[in-house]
Amino acid sequence: MQKRPKSHVVIPTKRRTGGARGRAAQSNVSGRYEKVARDAFDDGWATGSEKDRVKTTVIEESPRKIINYVDSPFVDFDRSINPYRGCEHGCIYCFARPTHAYYGLSPGLDFEAKLFAKPNAAALLERELGAPGYKLAPIAIGTNTDPYQPIERQRRIMRGVLETLQRFRHPVSILTKSNLIESDIDVIGDLARHGVVKAMLSITTLDASLARAMEPRASAPRKRLEAVAALAEAGVPTGVMAAPMIPGLNDHELESILEAARDAGAAFVGYTIIRLPLEVSDLFKEWLDEAAGARAARVMRAIREMNGGRDYDPQWSRAIKPRSERARLIDMRFKAACRRLGLSTKTPKLRLDAFRRPVENGGQLSLFGESARP
Repeated sequence: MQKRPKSHVVIPTKRRTGGARGRAAQSNVSGRYEKVARDAFDDGWATGSEKDRVKTTVIEESPRKIINYVDSPFVDFDRSINPYRGCEHGCIYCFARPTHAYYGLSPGLDFEAKLFAKPNAAALLERELGAPGYKLAPIAIGTNTDPYQPIERQRRIMRGVLETLQRFRHPVSILTKSNLIESDIDVIGDLARHGVVKAMLSITTLDASLARAMEPRASAPRKRLEAVAALAEAGVPTGVMAAPMIPGLNDHELESILEAARDAGAAFVGYTIIRLPLEVSDLFKEWLDEAAGARAARVMRAIREMNGGRDYDPQWSRAIKPRSERARLIDMRFKAACRRLGLSTKTPKLRLDAFRRPVENGGQLSLFGESARP
């Protein structure tokens, strides 16, 4: 079905130079599904105090299912859980931003300031895992929005999800940019003792200033490394994802990030190249012009080189084997650094045989007082 063309409305939206305080997006561009597109211009009435007025709002929703089944050639899992939609970390390069457009919201400031929480996530998970027809496979958490974004401190939805997984001894992988993961180290540590969990901390840069500008409400790089150390000390298989690598902006830090990961106790590592799908491209370029100045054009030329001449092409940037010369060089550097540092590029396999259904979900008591495995 062909999309209807958008009507354009020019509105005085106090265009922000440098963005709102604590936010990465410079604007609130219309989503691609909206019938009206709004063009912002500076009407001269904006004041400095208005830069502080983009506050976080949280809407509770009650989905009917919590496990999302994934069919993609680009990922190594077939199911995931997202306790939240939108992400307060506000990483300007986040490939998940376009998902907000499905709900009539902007992938820009709305994505990082208008959030959705799923308070019934643990109850839904309990029901789905206990269903007679459930087929076991590891669940990935943190693949779309961060489960440990700041609102998790009050909501504790991820905590409830982990406690449910703990009761079932269900295999799970966790990816985050937040040291808030340490608050659940008791549950994660117990899962690790059964061989059913692995965790990764994503580190984009060791430069605190760049991190603050690019991912304004994520934990500082040093706090993420401290979380790596704490998890490793607790016996949790822990890795670091050097991601995303942005040519001309942070790719020169690749070896330093891997060395810091090794020193913190990471057992395995990975990396990804920046992806700029749909609205993310314009949002990133808008931010880049503000943050990088004269370097912005050079960074975008390098990104396009790694995407076959486009801002984003998954057949290039997500290819199994790097297709551009720059991407091949980054891959060679990554592998050489891993060899030198003794870091594995393979993530540990999670056990499936530890899975059990708790007694209260209809499991049969075993001779040892636990519910029998299916």
